[in-house]
Amino acid sequence: MNYLWIGLGSALGGMARYGCAGLVARYAGAAVPWGTLAVNVSGCLAIGFLASLAAADGRLLQSPDARAFLMIGVCGGFTTFSAFSIETLELARNGEWFWAGANVVLSVVLCLLAVWLGHIGATALGR
Repeated sequence: MNYLWIGLGSALGGMARYGCAGLVARYAGAAVPWGTLAVNVSGCLAIGFLASLAAADGRLLQSPDARAFLMIGVCGGFTTFSAFSIETLELARNGEWFWAGANVVLSVVLCLLAVWLGHIGATALGR
């Protein structure tokens, strides 16, 4: 049953990723992968929030199926590390070394910051 929940969550997360990344690209342009960056940062914020909120000492104790659906399925399907990697490689192959490096640094720093902020938000909500 876990596989079914993860599969369903992955499908929903993947569709949300496609829509959100496309929306950002439409407004910010597609020359730099801003859509992927936005998806990865918001996905990290969401998984940080969910992980803290649903932890054993968190405010919302979830079943293992619900955690798998949300964290592995939805968040895993939504975030796009493989897309980040290929887009960074393409930037580098096109000689856009500044943007390739900026994409790596921004993705790592902003995603770690987003996970931390999600954790802080869920912790504050749990009080």
